[in-house]
Amino acid sequence: MHLLFKKFLSKVRNHIDQLSWPTVLFSVLAHVLFTWLLLWLANEKELISFNHFIYYYIVTTSTVGYGDFSPVTDLGKWFVALGQIPIGLALFGVFLGKTGQTITQLIKKAMTGDKNYSHYDSHIIIFGWHKTRTAKMIQYILADNKREQRQILLVVMDDMTHPFLENPQVDFAKLTSFTDKEQLNRVGLDKADKVIIDGKDDDQTFTTALRISKLVKATSHICAYFIDETKIEMLREHCINVECSSSKSAEILVRSMQDPGSSRVQEELLSTLTGDTQFSIEVPKLSQSLNFEKIFHYFKHRHNAILLGVADNSIGDNLILNPELSYEIKNGNILHYIAENRLLISEISWSEI
Repeated sequence: MHLLFKKFLSKVRNHIDQLSWPTVLFSVLAHVLFTWLLLWLANEKELISFNHFIYYYIVTTSTVGYGDFSPVTDLGKWFVALGQIPIGLALFGVFLGKTGQTITQLIKKAMTGDKNYSHYDSHIIIFGWHKTRTAKMIQYILADNKREQRQILLVVMDDMTHPFLENPQVDFAKLTSFTDKEQLNRVGLDKADKVIIDGKDDDQTFTTALRISKLVKATSHICAYFIDETKIEMLREHCINVECSSSKSAEILVRSMQDPGSSRVQEELLSTLTGDTQFSIEVPKLSQSLNFEKIFHYFKHRHNAILLGVADNSIGDNLILNPELSYEIKNGNILHYIAENRLLISEISWSEI
């Protein structure tokens, strides 16, 4: 008997699996309209007004049955007993089963990285997975409390499940290739605002950066990490919109030896978790010219921020640290500064400087 019941449930589940959402919704809608029509024919005046009918239909069909509304005519009672409740209860079960199945599929796709994120906009994409480094990157991004609230999408090629499933700000996608255009469309690459490329090796990082540099929108900022600095030189020749970085362990070691404590300074400047951090901001279109001295004093006195230097663009071209006080600041320049929190353009009174 138990085996027969399990087979019956299995067949029911298979039938529900084969039903599409349009079919389920059409069947429910048809039953709703059919119920209202027969109640109208049975002259159930109390039940056919819109508000009363919707309430009555849901309560009765789901068998909750509060009893405050019920048919009063003989024809109405026969219809409810033989038509509305049996058919409606079956549809209600199918609807709940389909809903549960859909939720399960969505959770499974989120875990396995099979979801489609082509509808995402203004998000951050991280290509590549390194257990410790990637977790730190995401931690540092989320620790920037005044950042623009962009969704983070981790994109991998590894055989793994979602490592940050408990964090609603981080989504997960698994691709078979970082260079296939159809695969990249699934993660909404053409609408991403920020992209980090940290492949399993320099070759993967290089080919990924080379491929996506032409597919992102013009305002998107791409960062790529390399171990071999010769790859950085080659990439810069072909992709002017990619900011490349490499390990500076040798430089930090020498600096720490010559100037003790330098490694701690570097750590504080890069981490958003504790202490002041290095940030950047773009100079908007201004009606009058400014020099470094005016902005330096304004940042320090009004926001307790220290201005470090100026670059031509977000890639860091022609970066000048500690320029002359008379150095002219132009529209579109990138100002690099140290502060406890990020400064927003709206928080700076440019006309006051």
